[in-house]
Amino acid sequence: MRVGLDFGTTNSSLACWRPPELALTRFHTAAGDTESFRSLLYFEKPASGARLRAYAGPAAIEHYLEAETKGRLIQSLKSFLTSRGLRSTEIFGQQALIEDLIARIVRPMREEAEKQFGASIKSVVAGRPVHYVGAESEEDNAYATERLRVALTKAGFEQIEFELEPVAAAYHYQSTLDHEELIMVGDFGGGTSDFSLLRVGGAETQLLGNEGVGLAGDALDAKIVRHVVSPALGSGTMLRSFDKILPVPIWVYAKLERWHHLSMLRSRETMQMLETTRRQALEGDRIEALLHLIKEDLGYRLHQSVQRAKVDLSKATETTFRYYDGIADIETKITRGEFEGWIAEELAAIEGCVDRLLQGAGIAPSAVDAVFLTGGTSFVPAVQRIFSSRFGQGRIRSGNEFTSVARGLALRAAQ
Repeated sequence: MRVGLDFGTTNSSLACWRPPELALTRFHTAAGDTESFRSLLYFEKPASGARLRAYAGPAAIEHYLEAETKGRLIQSLKSFLTSRGLRSTEIFGQQALIEDLIARIVRPMREEAEKQFGASIKSVVAGRPVHYVGAESEEDNAYATERLRVALTKAGFEQIEFELEPVAAAYHYQSTLDHEELIMVGDFGGGTSDFSLLRVGGAETQLLGNEGVGLAGDALDAKIVRHVVSPALGSGTMLRSFDKILPVPIWVYAKLERWHHLSMLRSRETMQMLETTRRQALEGDRIEALLHLIKEDLGYRLHQSVQRAKVDLSKATETTFRYYDGIADIETKITRGEFEGWIAEELAAIEGCVDRLLQGAGIAPSAVDAVFLTGGTSFVPAVQRIFSSRFGQGRIRSGNEFTSVARGLALRAAQ
């Protein structure tokens, strides 16, 4: 049996073509079954001499939230695939390769699919972005894809093919057509935004061009952290060192913007530096709140609040950001206009990517029959305006925003 796997920065999904229909693997959570598998791991803090124990996906979230003594929560592994300097990370004194960590996420997905579909699964068509996060050349993209291949092999797959994620989304969209169209596909993940121009619905799918940029939902979340969360935790405040007034170290807050980097701040050296900063700070209570957030590894809870605010601003012109943990308590209003100002640089990068694709393919916006947008960031009104202003709102299409890539990969696998 061949399946389609969308291993995402934030969420993953796995689909299979089972004539006469396509089926998605469902995963159990405390809140009910879901077709999306969170791309994260949770390692319990082991007792002395005990074996390191890990959980993946929904189980990882549940164990993390239930734990009184927090272990190590790891997410966004896909974002590190281009990094030649980050081959592994230390987890409670043990080194773990990035490829092995990804395999720990994908293996239970494959095993659950085998249970549900009643067949051994050794062959997969896996998605990959046009440009990985951090890629500066095609060599970087090839390096990241090979690392992903190694990870999927470790997860139990023996035959592995790759397909570009926006092309996979086009396969899904094409399955809904009974005629030929020239389409643009925009696939927005957690770490990358990818775009393709294709002619679909005819005898064969014709790829006319690809473009991508290494930013998406995570980059938008980071701006909420920068403008709302970090100031409440001491960013921009001052400390007294001997007879000088100096700013608190800013690099810590850059880590805070990528919540999966938060655990990296729990090193002995960083914690000692922050304790010193707290004693010297003119607003020590804010640094104390930052220390609490890091010590208790509360990045996931903070990230949930950030995402709620972003989702709210896709539905309304104003929301109240709320985060409470007893020490770090933040509540502030955000308007959609403020948010759009914060993400102006990211919006410009996406606009430039879309325009380069059209220009490179020599295709005018008026020639495009439909624009299919998928992924959570496609709901952001300012992102939607990039496409409606070029193509017209009437040509914008959507559907199965969180699973369309996996669906398309499964259709591709069935060929």
